Amino acid sequence: MVLVFFTYFALVSIAAGVLTVALKHPVHCGLALLTLLLHVSGLFILLNAEFLWAVQLIVYAGAILVLYLFVLMLLNLKTDDRYLHSSYLYFLVPAAIGSLYVLALLVRSPFGGAKGDAPTVAVLQDGDTYAVGIKMFSDYLLQFEIVGVFLLGAVIGAIVLAKTPKPITDKRAR
Repeated sequence: MVLVFFTYFALVSIAAGVLTVALKHPVHCGLALLTLLLHVSGLFILLNAEFLWAVQLIVYAGAILVLYLFVLMLLNLKTDDRYLHSSYLYFLVPAAIGSLYVLALLVRSPFGGAKGDAPTVAVLQDGDTYAVGIKMFSDYLLQFEIVGVFLLGAVIGAIVLAKTPKPITDKRAR
């Protein structure tokens, strides 16, 4: 039964990832990304990683995707179909080369089956959520804070770009 669910989640994730890149309308790309994130969270459930499942749903499928759609609608992007999405041949060759590269990385990966450095007794006693929290807020605290600053800068940049400039009025002309 697990194999059936894994196959479903994997195939829909691949299809949603392709649609995220291939669709023309930015909001449709966002909905395909939502489908991708939800099905990746299903893969976390199959791995018995309930904390990562919850983080995937709350943070990525919830907050980050809403922020992404907000920025898309705020910028009011208009694509020029003459240049984008004009020929699939330009996308087919890089996609094939990229797929072969990813396949080679998966076959030769030194991290296949690598285990974390948290002791099994501590994970079983305190829970995997506690182990992930201790690891993230002790060893990776600086990286966590840097990502927060980058996201804040991205939001401020989107607001500045979307703001329409007001015309300068000369007070002497009155």
